[in-house]
Amino acid sequence: MSQSKEMSMPEVIQEINRLAKIKKDRELTSEESTYREELKALYLKYFRSGFEQQLKSTKVIDAQGNDVTPSKLKNEGDKYDKQK
Repeated sequence: MSQSKEMSMPEVIQEINRLAKIKKDRELTSEESTYREELKALYLKYFRSGFEQQLKSTKVIDAQGNDVTPSKLKNEGDKYDKQK
């Protein structure tokens, strides 16, 4: 069951949901509980990574249409753009 590190985000969500359905019917075994915790950690890793990428590609525009993105965020965004 510890193949979770090779899973994509949709696969992780599908497995978490599968285990949630099982938990409604019965208690999870210790293996299943451990696997569920691994999946939850992997889900959070994917979520945080995606959120970080979204923040790095965000621009802040004022009412006059000027780019007022903080320089620190611009620099991080430039690093991200070069990695693509």
